[in-house]
Amino acid sequence: SGDLVHPLIYSPELFIDEFKSKVADMKNSVKDRMNAQSSCAGTFIEQHLDKDYKGGWLHIDMAGPSTKDERGTGYGVGLVLSILDVPGFA
Repeated sequence: SGDLVHPLIYSPELFIDEFKSKVADMKNSVKDRMNAQSSCAGTFIEQHLDKDYKGGWLHIDMAGPSTKDERGTGYGVGLVLSILDVPGFA
């Protein structure tokens, strides 16, 4: 697609404590806002997959480059379509 991407660290064992909650299975926010929020988001998603699920999954964190000057950039649309092998986006 030509979209620039960069892999992020994926080590759930480093981030799982960020989601501890006194009232829920896990909270939907990290304790330390400076602690790898994109990687933590991937961990949060994985924790909600069915335990018997054997397929692949992907977290694309594209909130930052999705807007510029309060307008949508379209960033990520071509990337997702090419990952899904949609004709015309290979």
